[in-house]
Amino acid sequence: MSDHPSTFLDELTRAARGCVALLVGDKRAAGYFDFSQRGLAGSFIAFLLATAFSAYLPDLLHAPNGGLPTWKALLVAALLFALQIGFSALALRQIKRLDGLVPYLVADNWSSFFISIGSSLLAAFGFGGDFGIIIVGLLVLVLEINIARIIVTLSPWQIAMFLVARVVGVSIGLVIFGMFFPIFSAAAGTPAG
Repeated sequence: MSDHPSTFLDELTRAARGCVALLVGDKRAAGYFDFSQRGLAGSFIAFLLATAFSAYLPDLLHAPNGGLPTWKALLVAALLFALQIGFSALALRQIKRLDGLVPYLVADNWSSFFISIGSSLLAAFGFGGDFGIIIVGLLVLVLEINIARIIVTLSPWQIAMFLVARVVGVSIGLVIFGMFFPIFSAAAGTPAG
């Protein structure tokens, strides 16, 4: 167990190094993550912290949040996360690589943590905009591909199938959320569910 971080801060530091390694395509990136049950729990804690930070930051800074109340932002995040896990597990099961689910979740949760914190801070200080969205989108795409390639060790066609499954999960989540909580009516100032 000496190979695993002893505190959450140690785990966070190692995960940050692992995410940088993933960004540059370093094949040793997996060595920075803790794929045990303890590591999975730590990555979920990080994901929850980043989600809460992203949801509450506009309120704390008294900044506009696109008309979406904090509780709805948290609900959207939970729904999308659950569907992404479900569709990821389904895709991995289809290609007989369900053993890659926990390593995938650990690396993805930590990369989501760092991307969420970074993009929230950029947006809070006025650097969001279209350019910021494009940069964050590219970083997420590189991380997702490299997590599937380096951490889960999928082949190129398996990576494509896996990413499509995740996109389908997100799309279904947005449709479901839109049916129950119309985002546009909330942004327009009319009551929405």
